Amino acid sequence: MPKITREEVRVPADVLPEMRDEYITNYMKATRETGRLMLFACDQKVEHLNKDFYGEDIDIADADPQHLFEIGKNGVCGVVAGQRGLVAAYANDYPEINYLIKMNSKTNLVGVKQDDPYSPQLTDLDAVLAMRDAGVNIVGLGYTIYLGSEYESTMMAEAGELIAQAHANGLLVVLWIYPRGKAVTAEKDPDLIAGAAGVALCLGADFVKVNPPKPEDGRTPAEALKVASMAAGRTGLVCAGGSTVDANTFLTQLYDQIHVGGACGNATGRNIHQRSLDEAVRLTKAISAITLADYTVAQAMKVFNGEEDFTLEMI
Repeated sequence: MPKITREEVRVPADVLPEMRDEYITNYMKATRETGRLMLFACDQKVEHLNKDFYGEDIDIADADPQHLFEIGKNGVCGVVAGQRGLVAAYANDYPEINYLIKMNSKTNLVGVKQDDPYSPQLTDLDAVLAMRDAGVNIVGLGYTIYLGSEYESTMMAEAGELIAQAHANGLLVVLWIYPRGKAVTAEKDPDLIAGAAGVALCLGADFVKVNPPKPEDGRTPAEALKVASMAAGRTGLVCAGGSTVDANTFLTQLYDQIHVGGACGNATGRNIHQRSLDEAVRLTKAISAITLADYTVAQAMKVFNGEEDFTLEMI
């Protein structure tokens, strides 16, 4: 995949003129100068508590949060996404990583049967900008919205204001949007996923992270995803990685999401960090080879198996 130039970056109109160069720089960093996003999601320590980091079939290295940053340093990623406090604790030791601050989070202890989901904003933009001014390599923000929740209006309002402020300060924004709540009977319905993508566009997000749809009309998930990619317009659509599967299955799904479904990258967490450092690093390289350099699945598997290397210089 050919690299894009700074002149090819579409800058939203809500980016202040004096922050235009900052926005372009952050976009080029986050997408590794390709226009596609390889997002390493490290926000699950709040979302899923410790069950994603310690237990059966999870490498013991994942019990230590520093594992996430070692992967980010030694692997090939566009951005590492995590809450402000997590990033603040480790960023001085890992200055080379591009960070995306996840602005809101909730645990999974309160189920939908008990109450509709609401993910509150945990910090304000000023605190994030102060970290950036102190030298942390922050390129963007993330925010989760649960469409269909009785609290969706609150989350949408928070996200809309946050995006406007972030753009005004030259930062990108990735929205996590999941249909979820008592009013939602099928969270991965293709029409709902496409609707979520359209909401992200209307709120002004640069990228939106959605779950892959599960169609029931004979289409493959990647074919159904194409509708959501179209609905997203100029907001780049990326898919959540989900629970850990074998590398070939994951890479095949990713390839189809991009080349059939029109996705603009990926957002992967557990499939990466639940592995040993060596295996996780190799998987980030294989994922990036497909996402950022248009490798085939067979070529990416050679990267994952250690038969070939893949570095930032090869993008």
